[in-house]
Amino acid sequence: MAILPPMLLISELLFFFSQISSAIDTITQFQPLHDGSTLVSKDKTFELGFFTPGSSKNRYVGIWYKNVPIKTVVWVANRDNPVTNNNNSSMLILSKEGNLRLLSKNQSLWSTNTTTKASTPIVQLLNNGNLVIRDEKDNNINEDSFLWQSFDHPCDTLLPGMKMGWDLKIGLNRRLVAWKNWDDPSSGDFIQGIVPGTNPEMVMWKGSAEYYRSGPWTGFRSSGIFGLRTNPLYDYKFVNNENEVYYTYTLKNSSLISMIVMNQSLYLRQRLIWIPQTKTWSVYQSLPQDNCDSYNVCGPNGNCIIDGSPMCQCLEGFEPKSPQHWNSMDWTQGCVRSELWSCKVKNRDGFRRFVGVKLPNTTHSWVNRSMTLEDCKAKCLENCSCTAYSSLGTSGASSNGCSIWFHDLIDLRVSQSGQELYVRMATPDTVMNAYTNHGHRKKVALVVTVTVSLVIMMLLAFSCVYMTKIKNKEKTMTTNEEDEDGQEDLELPFFDLSTIVNATNNFSIDKKLGEGGFGSVYKGTLLDGQEIAVKRLSSSSGQGLKEFKNEVILCAKLQHRNLVKVLGCCIEGEERMLLYEYMPNKSLDLFLFDSVQRKLLNWHMRFEIVYAIARGLLYLHQDSRLRIIHRDLKASNVLLDKDMNPKISDFGLARMCGGDQLEGNTRRIVGTYGYMAPEYAIDGLFSIKSDVFSFGVLLLEIISGRKNRALTDQEHDHNLIGQAWRLWKEGIPEELVDAYLADSCNIPEVVRCIQIGLLCLQCHPEDRPNMSSVVVMLSSEITLPQPKEPGFFIKKASVEKEPSSKKQTSSINDVTISLLNAR
Repeated sequence: MAILPPMLLISELLFFFSQISSAIDTITQFQPLHDGSTLVSKDKTFELGFFTPGSSKNRYVGIWYKNVPIKTVVWVANRDNPVTNNNNSSMLILSKEGNLRLLSKNQSLWSTNTTTKASTPIVQLLNNGNLVIRDEKDNNINEDSFLWQSFDHPCDTLLPGMKMGWDLKIGLNRRLVAWKNWDDPSSGDFIQGIVPGTNPEMVMWKGSAEYYRSGPWTGFRSSGIFGLRTNPLYDYKFVNNENEVYYTYTLKNSSLISMIVMNQSLYLRQRLIWIPQTKTWSVYQSLPQDNCDSYNVCGPNGNCIIDGSPMCQCLEGFEPKSPQHWNSMDWTQGCVRSELWSCKVKNRDGFRRFVGVKLPNTTHSWVNRSMTLEDCKAKCLENCSCTAYSSLGTSGASSNGCSIWFHDLIDLRVSQSGQELYVRMATPDTVMNAYTNHGHRKKVALVVTVTVSLVIMMLLAFSCVYMTKIKNKEKTMTTNEEDEDGQEDLELPFFDLSTIVNATNNFSIDKKLGEGGFGSVYKGTLLDGQEIAVKRLSSSSGQGLKEFKNEVILCAKLQHRNLVKVLGCCIEGEERMLLYEYMPNKSLDLFLFDSVQRKLLNWHMRFEIVYAIARGLLYLHQDSRLRIIHRDLKASNVLLDKDMNPKISDFGLARMCGGDQLEGNTRRIVGTYGYMAPEYAIDGLFSIKSDVFSFGVLLLEIISGRKNRALTDQEHDHNLIGQAWRLWKEGIPEELVDAYLADSCNIPEVVRCIQIGLLCLQCHPEDRPNMSSVVVMLSSEITLPQPKEPGFFIKKASVEKEPSSKKQTSSINDVTISLLNAR
C-alpha cells in the first residue's frame, strides 16, 4: 500500500506531460518533430505536421487551420521535395547552425537557409500561421527579430499579415505559386507577384505569359481591381518605397477566417471565407473577374468594355490595325491612330481625356511623384515619344505626381476604380468618358439620321434581290453537289490522297480508331512523325457529304483550346476526308462508362473536364467569329488529349447562326437521343439552349459514371435525368455520385454541380441558363436558383405497339420520347 501513492503520482505526471507535449508550439535542438506529431499555435488556430494530400502517396510538412474540419493547408515546406518512402521515419530537426531541416532516412530533403546565428535558437509556430526561427532569449517577437520566417516563402496562400512583394534591400521576392493540382502541392504554373519599377503593379502569370494585371497603384487602390475598395471584411495596404514594394491585408474581425488562394484548377485568385454554420469555404472575390480582365485582350490601344457590343473597341481617335481581323472578333492586333499628331504644332498636338479606365501597362512609363498634373502635361508635350500621361493619385487632385507612357497603350479596360488618362491626339484637348464613349457615336448618328435612313431603304431593296440570288445559288449547289470536284475554297490545307494512304498504311484495320454514321476514323503518322486522326467519309453514307462540308467550313473558322484542331482535308475523286490532331486518350465515353477506366477519373479530373467543356461551348455560342450550335454534344464527341484535357469534336451536325440569331428550326431531326432537348426532338426547334440541355445530360453522366439512356434499378427512374430529379426532391442528391469518387470528391461541390446540371435540363428553354452563366456558376460560389422539374424523359417502349406513322426515323435507339406535364 505504501508504494501506491507514488505510482499514482507518476501516472498523473505522465498524463500531465502528455497533455503538454500534445500541444507544443516549438521545436528545439533537443526536441525534434517526428512524423505523427504536430506543433499547435498557442491560440490553437494553426497546426504544423506531416500530411498526405488527396490520393497522393507522398508525405509533406505543412501548416493548416486546426479549427477548420476540412483540412486546409496554407503552407508547405517541402512542396517540391516530397517524402516518397512513407515509413514514419521522417522528422524535422533544428541543427546546430540554427537551420530547420527535414530528414528522411538520414537524407536532408529540405532546409531553411538562415546564416544569422543565435545562442539558443528555437522554431515556433505563431498564432498568425507564421513558422519562425528566433532566439529564445529575445522576448520581442516581431519580424525584425526573426532569423527566418515562413511568411517570407509563401506557397499558394496569402494569410492576413503576410506580405506579397519585394524586400529590395536583400532581393527577396515573395510570390504566390499555385499547387499543380489538389493531390500535388508542387509548384504549378499559375503565379502572382508584384513587378517592381517606377510604377509597380500586381501581375498574374500563366506559365511565362502574362495572364492578368491589376493596374498601377493610385494612392489608396489599384486602377484595375473592382473588389479592392472599402469593404466590411478586411483592410489592405500597398507599400512602395526604396526598401520595399508589397501588398498586405488584415482582417477587421479577428474571429473571421479568410485567406487568398491561387487556384490553378480554375486559374483564379480567390479570396475565401470559412462559413462555420455550413462548414464550407465561400468565395468572396475572384480575379480575373471577367473577360476584360484577361491581359491585353483588345490589343494595343484597344479598350475593353465588358458590357459593350463588341466588348473590344478602339479608343476614340484610333481605328483597327486590321479591320478584317477586328470585324471577325480577333482583336489581338489592336488599334492604330486614325491621324498622327505633329509634335509641338498648335492645333495638331493635344490630348483627349478618358475617364474611368484601368491605366496601361507600366513597363514603358516614367514617374515623378512630386509633379502637378499641369507639369505632367508639359513634360509629355516636350517629349515627342510620349503617348499619354496620368496622375499617380486620385482623379481630380492637383498635385498627385505624374506618370507618362511611351509607345502603344497596353491592356486598357473600363474600370469602376479607373483613373483619368490623357492620350495624345492630333486634335485640341477633348474629354471622353470611357463608360459612355459609345455615346459619341450616337451624336454622330443623330447628325446623319436622314442619310442613314435613305441608305437603309436602298440596302433593303438590294438585300431582297441579293437573297433571291443566294437562294437560287444554294438550290443550284444542292442539285450539282455530287458532281462537284470538291476543290472549292474551304479555307483548310489540302492533303493529297497518297499522303493519307501512306500515313494510315492504306487504311489498315489495325489503324482503325472507331466508326460512326459518317464513316470510319483511322490513326495515321505523317512523314515528319506527326500523329493524326483521319475521318474518312463513307461512300454509303447518304448524309455524309453535306455534314462533311459543314464541318470543313466550321473547323476552318474555329480555334479554341477546348475544340479539336483540324489540320486539313482531302477531296480527291470519291474520297472526302478530314485530318485532325490525334487524341491519344480517345473519347470521354471510353473512360466514363467503363468499369475499369472510370476509376482513373477522380473528382478533380472530372470537374476540370466539365469546366473545360463549358468553356468550349461558351466559345461556340458567344466568343467565336460565328455563333455555333453544336446539336450533337455527347460523351463520345468529347475527346481527351495526352494530359486528359477535353476537346469538343464532330461539327458535322452543327449550325451557324447570325450574330443575333439564337435559334432555328429543322424538319430533319439529327443527333443522339438521350442528349436531345425536348423542343428539338419533338418540334425540330434548336437553339443555344438545346446545347445547354445536352451539357446538362453530360454533366450528370460525368458525375454518376452512367449513361442517361441506361435504365436504373429503380422502377420509377426511366433514365439518369429521372433518377437525379427524384434524388434532388428527396434531399439526397449525393446518392447519384459515382461510387468510385467516394475518396476524392468534395460533396458540396458535387451537389452544386448536380444542381447546375438540373438547371440546364429544365423543360422550357427560357428557364435554362446560357453557357456564360454556367461558367460563372462553376467557377464561383454565387447562390443558385432552385431547378424546375426536367421536362424530358426517355421511356422504354414496345416497337410493335407503336404506329409506324409516328416513329422517329432518325432515331437509332429503341426509345420513344414523351413530355411530362409540370405539376
